[in-house]
Amino acid sequence: MTRFESTLTCPLCGHRRSETMPSDACQYFYDCQGCGAVLKPKPGDCCVFCSYGSVPCPPVQEGGYCETGRQAPVRG
Repeated sequence: MTRFESTLTCPLCGHRRSETMPSDACQYFYDCQGCGAVLKPKPGDCCVFCSYGSVPCPPVQEGGYCETGRQAPVRG
């Protein structure tokens, strides 16, 4: 079952916030509410949820591929 809630953790300040992920796309940017940094995916990840979230994005959960067609890491 696909999960749509993920907790993002800022790698700079440690601020955590639960967010609802888009169901049909990867989110490339996220503004940290703690320090104002603009988070971007780590190299090899398709989106900020795959890089900094407690749950990877729905496209990756469903099949291991993001909207760009690149395989992103699937966490167990």
